[in-house]
Amino acid sequence: MNELPNPTMPLSPVSLPRGSLHRPDQVVAAPGRGILVSWAQHQDEVRQAQRLRHQVFAGEMGARLDTWLPGHDIDLFDDYCEHLLVRDEASQEVIGTYRVLTPAQALRVGSTYSDTEFDLTRLRSLRERMVELGRSCVHPAHRHGGVILALWGALAEFMTRNQLDTMIGCASIPMLHNGIASGHAAASIWNQVKQTHLAPIEYQVRPRLPLPVEELDGTLEVEPPALIKGYLRLGAKVLGPPAWDPDFNSADLPMLMRIQDLPPRYRKHFLGA
Repeated sequence: MNELPNPTMPLSPVSLPRGSLHRPDQVVAAPGRGILVSWAQHQDEVRQAQRLRHQVFAGEMGARLDTWLPGHDIDLFDDYCEHLLVRDEASQEVIGTYRVLTPAQALRVGSTYSDTEFDLTRLRSLRERMVELGRSCVHPAHRHGGVILALWGALAEFMTRNQLDTMIGCASIPMLHNGIASGHAAASIWNQVKQTHLAPIEYQVRPRLPLPVEELDGTLEVEPPALIKGYLRLGAKVLGPPAWDPDFNSADLPMLMRIQDLPPRYRKHFLGA
């Protein structure tokens, strides 16, 4: 097994080295759920996450993945990210994952993944304490809510322990709706969320390849994907209209979530505060 590389730059303004990102007792059981939560420590653990991502994104969503290792979803950001894993306690199979790009690692790679889809100029004042969340997915046999709650709990603990306070990411809306490949569902979801969850103008961003929402039927009564609904319940804001991601066959909404905006009940649940 290959140990993951250490960064040469500090994590945050308080100069935390990578060794302090995760506590020694980094494998945590989720009581009553039969799952274990941990951060990848070796390359083979990252490969397990990448196989799950390929299964979900390519197998289910029809994404066209340009990868050098068959059956794995791999891109240039993976080597710079922390990879959060949820395993089935009985089988040890990875059944859920997130990847997390810290501020220092974003400096090393030169951008975030979100920068490739959106002009994030207006977020420059947040970057020193901002992480990017990405590639979230859960195995289809385990989409019962416990896995995503375990992931969110580990992320909240990671953020507070490392004195980080802002999370961004691209939340995907599949372009396939009722068996038809179109952007009507995405346009309708955008029209819904911008009425209630749009970020203040000083944080709004623009897509580099916009979904042409003005040319689509944005009046459909369609619910947002479960992950987006979950983010909104946690106090997340939508930063602007969706980008079109042709490779992943999806429309991506730019999302921002700040620890200070967590509703009290979720703050107590995740942070005990």
